[in-house]
Amino acid sequence: MGASTAVVCLSAVLAACGSGGGGGGHVAAGVPGGSGRAVAPTGDVSLAPLAGGSASHPGKGPRGDAGAAADGTTRPAGSPGPPGPSSDVAGKGAGAGSGAGTGGPPAPASTGGNPGRAQASSGSGPTTAPPTHPAPSAPAPAAVQVGAPEREATGQRWCEKVTLSFRNTGGTAVRSGTVTLGTHIIGALGIDWATIGSTRDLPAPIAPGAGTRKSWTVCVDAWRVPLGMHIETRDVSVQWK
Repeated sequence: MGASTAVVCLSAVLAACGSGGGGGGHVAAGVPGGSGRAVAPTGDVSLAPLAGGSASHPGKGPRGDAGAAADGTTRPAGSPGPPGPSSDVAGKGAGAGSGAGTGGPPAPASTGGNPGRAQASSGSGPTTAPPTHPAPSAPAPAAVQVGAPEREATGQRWCEKVTLSFRNTGGTAVRSGTVTLGTHIIGALGIDWATIGSTRDLPAPIAPGAGTRKSWTVCVDAWRVPLGMHIETRDVSVQWK
C-alpha cells in the first residue's frame, strides 16, 4: 500500500509539470514489472499503456503470474483466485442446457424437415402387393354338332322325311344359321345318278350346352326319279353365327 501511494503522488507531480506546455503531457501510471493495476486519474491526467503492455487487459486474469484479485489485493503467481459468482452461474447454465448434470429428460431428436413423412415411414412395415387375379377369359365361341340324318319314306318316291339333331358344344349361344342337305338319286341297280342340294333354316337360338331336333320333308323334281328309283338324303352341312 505504501509503494502504491508513493507512485500515485509521483505521478500527480509529474502530470502537473507536464501540463504547463501547450499539449497534454504523458506519464507512466504504473511501474513496469509491478502489479500492473492502473490508478484512477485526477484532474487533467490521462492513462496511457506502457510499451509492450495492453490497454484493455493490464493484468493476466485470476490465474496469471501476478494478476490482481477482484477485491483489489495482489496475489502471487500460481495462487488460485477466489471463486467468482459467474462460475456458479455458468455451471448451472451448462447443466440445465445440456441435461447431463441434472438428470432431466433428453431433448427429442429432430425428425428432419418433413415429420409427417418420417412418422409414416417409421410406423409402416414392408408393403405387400395385393394379390392379382387373372382377367376372366372370353367365352368360347359357339360350336354345333349334327347327328346322322334319320330318314323316313313318304307316299312319293321323290320325297322323304329327314330328322336332324343339333347340339351346341361352345360357350356362346347360336343365334341363327342354315342347314344344307344333299339328296342323292339312286337308280334300281344302286347307281348314284345325281345329288340335289337344298337349304333349310337352322333351328335357333341354341344355348351353350343345349340341343334340339328338327324334321323336314325333302323333295326333288318328280321327273328326276323315274319308276324303280328313289332318293336318299345323306349329306348335311351347317353354318351358324
